[in-house]
Amino acid sequence: MAWRSCSVLLRLTGEAVSRSSARGGSRCPHSFQQKRGFRKAAKKPEFKIVEEEPGPPRTEPPAAPVQRRTTTPHWEQQAPPPRTLGRLIRPLVFTVGFTGCSFGSAAIWQYESVKFRVQSFFDDIRADWLQKVKPPKRGDVRKVINQWWNSLSEGQKTVTGIIAANAMVFCCWRVPSLQRSMIKYFTANPASKTLCAPMLLSTFSHFSFFHMAANMYVLWSFSSSAVSMLGREQFLAVYLSAGVVSSFVSYVSKMVSGRFRPSLGASGAIMTVLAVVCTKMPEAKLAIIFLPMFTFSAANALKAIVAMDTAGLVLGWKVFDHAAHLGGALFGIWYVMFGHDLIWKNREPFVKLWHDLRTRGGGGGGAGGGAM
Repeated sequence: MAWRSCSVLLRLTGEAVSRSSARGGSRCPHSFQQKRGFRKAAKKPEFKIVEEEPGPPRTEPPAAPVQRRTTTPHWEQQAPPPRTLGRLIRPLVFTVGFTGCSFGSAAIWQYESVKFRVQSFFDDIRADWLQKVKPPKRGDVRKVINQWWNSLSEGQKTVTGIIAANAMVFCCWRVPSLQRSMIKYFTANPASKTLCAPMLLSTFSHFSFFHMAANMYVLWSFSSSAVSMLGREQFLAVYLSAGVVSSFVSYVSKMVSGRFRPSLGASGAIMTVLAVVCTKMPEAKLAIIFLPMFTFSAANALKAIVAMDTAGLVLGWKVFDHAAHLGGALFGIWYVMFGHDLIWKNREPFVKLWHDLRTRGGGGGGAGGGAM
């Protein structure tokens, strides 16, 4: 409509100019002739623009956002929140509450596992007898999967579910219609309106395949040692708590520095696993996968990692979330030195309370949780 009204204005102006030029002859001022010539020349593109209005296909504008969604997520620029510590109260309460629930659930899980092992002992004897009576078919896919599963260590079996969850979230990043939800719930950013849920969900989130592959390889490598030290239930409680704790440390760092950028990845939780193993086994020999000829002790490796992340945090390096890495490593060191005695060894009253609730509800008694 704006172009059509402009064309009417130009036609009326042109008629007025032609009438005035007919009356005055060639006595028109030079400046007026320039205006007259300028308006006549402007009429040419006016018709082209009107003709091109219905012309251009409407498939070109949507092509750019669709291509951008499939390659990299569109990080929306959010207004930075006020840099007040009051904004960290909810994440702090969530961190403490989730950590307590994780270890409480792990204690109950261990109690139930002990009962299940006693009950499943006779079931295993019956299963062996049935297998002898009716042996399974050769080449059965289920048999092959069972053989592969039984060949894994307890730690590798434990982290298989974690790796599967990370792979599933990685595939969700590839769906364009889920981009907005993934950014909202699977990236941790103190500038976002959603603060608590991303602290846990971002631990299972990777957008880059190399990032996910590197993290899962380190987790797979250290899983056997970590689970043998802590046990399956305690390991999962430490891992999940470490993801939330490292996200909270990242929140604090971003609020202090004012650099609000979304973070994602399991690096903070994996740093806790690495710190637990290196603190419990400081003399263990480690090596880099690409440079197996160079070996170093676990204690020196942990010191180097902490020093590098501290330097990155102080100097403001932006490649990694060094605050989350440093928070995960310090949480692992603290848990080995103090947290295990403070939390896990004092779980007996809670397990006894659960045992009383179970027996009162009508079930057989059972032994309390096992050691470690």
